[in-house]
Amino acid sequence: MKTSSIQTTGDTCVDLEFFDQHISFNDQTNEQHHASLPLLLQPSYARSKSSVFDELRKFRISLKWCALDHSSCVGKFISYLTFITLTVAVPLTASLSIKEPSTSTISFNKLVELPESSMVIISFFTLWQSFRAYGLRQLLFLDGLQDDSMYVRRGYAKELDKAFRYLACILLPTFLFELAHKIIFFSTVDVQIPRACSRIPINSIMFFSVLASWIYRTGVFLLVCVLFRLTCELQILRFEGFRKMLEGSGSDARVIFEEHLRIRKQLSLTSHRYRFFIIGSLIIITISQFGALLMVLASKSEKNFLNSGDLVVCSAVQLSGFFLCLMGAARITHRAQGIVSVATRWHMFVTCSSSNAGLDDGREVSTKADHDANQNQVAIEGAESDSDIFIPVSSQDSSSFQTRQALVTYLQHNNGGITLFGFAFDRGLLHTIFAFEFSLVLWILSQVVVLS
Repeated sequence: MKTSSIQTTGDTCVDLEFFDQHISFNDQTNEQHHASLPLLLQPSYARSKSSVFDELRKFRISLKWCALDHSSCVGKFISYLTFITLTVAVPLTASLSIKEPSTSTISFNKLVELPESSMVIISFFTLWQSFRAYGLRQLLFLDGLQDDSMYVRRGYAKELDKAFRYLACILLPTFLFELAHKIIFFSTVDVQIPRACSRIPINSIMFFSVLASWIYRTGVFLLVCVLFRLTCELQILRFEGFRKMLEGSGSDARVIFEEHLRIRKQLSLTSHRYRFFIIGSLIIITISQFGALLMVLASKSEKNFLNSGDLVVCSAVQLSGFFLCLMGAARITHRAQGIVSVATRWHMFVTCSSSNAGLDDGREVSTKADHDANQNQVAIEGAESDSDIFIPVSSQDSSSFQTRQALVTYLQHNNGGITLFGFAFDRGLLHTIFAFEFSLVLWILSQVVVLS
């Protein structure tokens, strides 16, 4: 047998010559295979983090279209100018210049201007602070993906592709509804601007300006909601990987502790970055929704599509975006709390296996007939999955009972997910918020009865 290797620019060819056969291998097929993989899954990502930029192409395009590109001085100037114009100047000018026909009906459309501008101010401030301090990659925790398993990388690559589907499912239907409302609304009103030339189509200019302002304010708010949900989905994937680590690490408590410490740190950073956005959104939505509900129910005028269309669209956008945040935070907190149960059962089975191995002098404890003679497979029914989890337990325990007990105790006292100033954002907090909101509804209904 004769072996020869030929290397050219970019290609490596290996030739194997047997007695009467010739076999050639080329590395070009491997390069084509790596080129077909997503960038988050390529082995080169562990060495070059800059390759992930292409995976964020949709986010960067969205940021540029929303005038939120802060990567340069020109981009910052355009972002600040667009924010002041579409958030403050256009809504204020529209409220002062639009003259509605004098009818007996009361327009409820002006009730949404202040809540929408307040929501976009909080959203813009959240993005501005995050981009200035961290950047988009660190905001999405992409720098730590090289330390995750292939399961987490593949799942996060899919979540990146699906992130804008949530945005489109909310933005497109509400945009069509808002467009129809604005066309009917501006065909019945008159725009009066002092010292404006009569030849200028003021109604058309104001129509496009108001529509652009609505798209900007709605898009920025929903973009922050999508970013928060995407961050929560990454942590959910990491907790799934953590469960698989319990399945494959045997009794190595140190590896489990280090992985949970890393996830815990990222959850703390996520809570710190979005806490003002969540609390501010909750306060603004509560005040605006119940204030509008009180005025609408107390008013005896006719309610129709013309004078209440903006109120319906604003309510749908705010509630849909905020529910995205609530569901993402509640899911990750529920997964974090469920890890304690899995770790406790893992500790129990490892301890039982070690005790049986010492008492029976090598007798094996097995839960599956075809399992290997040196390991046991312990079936644990997962809290979030219908399938069973099998934990390999080695008879030669590499960690002491005290170490595993300390790990379980640590998980019991650090089982929070997303927190708001120390309060875990779990189902109990959601029940409290629902009870508070429902009490406000009952109070408003009682006031409406009194006023009527």
